[in-house]
Amino acid sequence: MSYQVPRGCQDILPEKIEKWHALEEYLQKFAALYHYKEIRTPIFEHTEVFKRGNDSSDMVNKEMYTFTDNGDRSITLRPEGTAGVCRSFVENKMFGNADLPVKMFYMGPMMRYERPQKGRQRIFNQFGVEVIGAKNPYLDVETIALGYSILSGLGLKDLVVQLNTLGDDESRSNYRLALKEHFKDYLNELCSDCKRRYEQNPLRILDCKVDHEHPAMKNAPKISDYLNESSKDYFEKVKAGLDALEIPYTVEDRLVRGLDYYTHTVFEIVSINEEMGSQSTLLAGGRYDGLIQYFGGPEMSGMGWALGMERILLALEAEKISLTEEESIDAYVLCLDDSAQLEAFRITTMLRSHGFITETDYLRRSFKAQFKSVDRMKAKVAVLIGEKEVESHTAAVKNIATQEQFIVDMDQIIDKMDEILEERY
Repeated sequence: MSYQVPRGCQDILPEKIEKWHALEEYLQKFAALYHYKEIRTPIFEHTEVFKRGNDSSDMVNKEMYTFTDNGDRSITLRPEGTAGVCRSFVENKMFGNADLPVKMFYMGPMMRYERPQKGRQRIFNQFGVEVIGAKNPYLDVETIALGYSILSGLGLKDLVVQLNTLGDDESRSNYRLALKEHFKDYLNELCSDCKRRYEQNPLRILDCKVDHEHPAMKNAPKISDYLNESSKDYFEKVKAGLDALEIPYTVEDRLVRGLDYYTHTVFEIVSINEEMGSQSTLLAGGRYDGLIQYFGGPEMSGMGWALGMERILLALEAEKISLTEEESIDAYVLCLDDSAQLEAFRITTMLRSHGFITETDYLRRSFKAQFKSVDRMKAKVAVLIGEKEVESHTAAVKNIATQEQFIVDMDQIIDKMDEILEERY
């Protein structure tokens, strides 16, 4: 029998995990700079947390991993982060916080049943932010600026901010009617998903990947023509804020995002590097006005986004940006004789207890083979222990960079390590 990782999943191997750690630490530090605090929600929720009413999104209709548990409850593996955060916000009465808005970030795996390809997996990792409890165009700008600063701070340059507004309820209602009127004569030419979207939420038709080249898409009405004055004013202030911060953007009339709960500002930050292929969206999100009420909370607005960590790492690779330095260890303890194994083990443990990253040999290999490990692991110092050293209570300590070797008393190994590594740096 062959055992393999499920399709659409991946193992993050030890030799690759360092860049993940570096990215995670970087994201957490940036979130702290903007005063966001971490929230951790379950990786599965009751299905109604994600499947809300007549939702037209592909995520809800086609991509959720939903099952019935032993208590006959419908449970769904977390496909996105915002809904769970909003559920927790209401359940834990965070709306009573004296210092609104509440700023939170999350990080972890999401699960969606999609066709796997480069940059898209069935289990993928997201970092996201949510700021709940205030509706202000400049808060939208701040949130977009956080995402843009994170990506540009990593050194990424092939970035485009795509921006749009979906307006308020009145504006969207008028726009839906216009879209239904526009698309009604083309329904037989569109895909089955678009026919479903036509009834549920015609805005979703504009997000279709199958029919995006259809002439009806290209001459469809624009949301900007159906915005009321308050929605226009809100969007103008968002653009003015981005201009003031000198964040470049383009207004994309067809940008509607893939989830039904968005209102007003929606945006994506896209990589234009050719190596990214079709999965080029690095970070995306927008404002939502109805989620808190849906979960039983007060009328309260939120704004947030999520980035795909796998895609960020792909974008860094495409632009030849490294997050980590060349991996190395501080010391490798070589055992020269079988009789010295216990002492070599003791010295290894002692070095680790003093904070030195240390390895040793457990395969009883030759001196030459052990020194190959010194080279492969890029050890800064080699400590040689043999029968003679055990008898004399000494060790040979070699500075790999200078090739100098010192015979020191066992009790002086730590001091010699400090001296060598201090000179190295």
